[in-house]
Amino acid sequence: MLLSIVIPCYNSAHTIGKVVETSMEVIEKIEGLECEFVLVNDFSRDETCQEIWELAKKYPNVKGIALAKNFGQHNAIMAGLHAAEGDYVMGMDDDMQTHPSQIPAFIEKMNEGYDLVFGIFKKRKFGFMKNLTSRIASFIMWHMVERPKGLEASNYWCCRKYVRDELIKYDGYNLYLQILFYRTTANIANIEIEHFAREEGQSNYNFRKAFRLFMSFMNYTVIPLRIATITGTLFSLAGFIGAIIVFVRKILDPTITVGWSSTMCVMMILFGFAFLMLGIIGEYIGKLILNVNQTPQYVVRDTINVEKEEK
Repeated sequence: MLLSIVIPCYNSAHTIGKVVETSMEVIEKIEGLECEFVLVNDFSRDETCQEIWELAKKYPNVKGIALAKNFGQHNAIMAGLHAAEGDYVMGMDDDMQTHPSQIPAFIEKMNEGYDLVFGIFKKRKFGFMKNLTSRIASFIMWHMVERPKGLEASNYWCCRKYVRDELIKYDGYNLYLQILFYRTTANIANIEIEHFAREEGQSNYNFRKAFRLFMSFMNYTVIPLRIATITGTLFSLAGFIGAIIVFVRKILDPTITVGWSSTMCVMMILFGFAFLMLGIIGEYIGKLILNVNQTPQYVVRDTINVEKEEK
C-alpha cells in the first residue's frame, strides 16, 4: 500500500528535511506500507525550494512542486493532490507541529474502514492568531456548512484515494479543503493526537491570510446572504415600528421635540449595516467573477520527479 504525504511548504528550509526523514523512519516500521512525498513550495522567501530539490535528488520518492507565486496553503495542497498517487493520501504541516510520530495512529484508524480521518490535538501549541482563527473557522463550519455532528477538522488528515480523486475535480479559485471533504464523504472519524511545538522560527499565519481564508467560506454557503436578508428585514421592521411610535406620540403631545441626535444614530446604524451587507454581496460577486474568468487555483513554475501541471 502506498501512502502519499502532501506538505505545503512556506519558509521552512530548516525543518522540511527533518519532516521528510522522520516520516520515512516512522513509515519503515509499518509493515506493508510504502510512501511518497509531494512537497509544494508556495513561493517561499528563503531556501525552501532549494531544500526540496535536494531532497528530491536524494530520495526518488520525493516529488517537488514550485508555484509561480504565493497562492495560499489550501491552493498549495490542491497542487500537491494532483500529483499524489497513493492509496491513502495524508496532509501535514512543514514545521514538525503535526508530528510524523502520529502517522501510525492514522493508518490504524483508516484500516478500520473510514474514508477520512482528522487528527484532533489534545493541547494546541499554535500562536494566538492561529488558535483564534481556528476556533472561528470551527464555529462557522459548525453553523454554516454540512459538517457531521461531533467531528472536528484540522490540518493533519488522511483520506482514501477516491476522496482525493473527487477533491481534484473542483476547479474553483477559492478553496477551503475541509468543506470539500465534508461534501465528499460522511464516513469520517477523529483521532486524538499530540500537537508538538514549532521547532524553529515563527508561524507564517497572519491576519491577512486568516481573513482571506475566512472569506473563502462564502464560496460554499449562502447563509451570510440569508442573514443579511433577515437582519435587514428586522431593521426595517424596527424602523417602521419606531416611526409609528414617534408619529403617535407627536399626535398625543405636540410639544414633544424629535431629537436630531437620536435620528442621526439611527441613520448611522442603518447606513453602516447597509454598507456591510453591500460588502458581503460584493464578495459573492467578486468570487463569481474570479470563477467565471477561470482564475487558476495555482500555477506551477517548476517540478522535480513529477510532470509539470498548470491549473
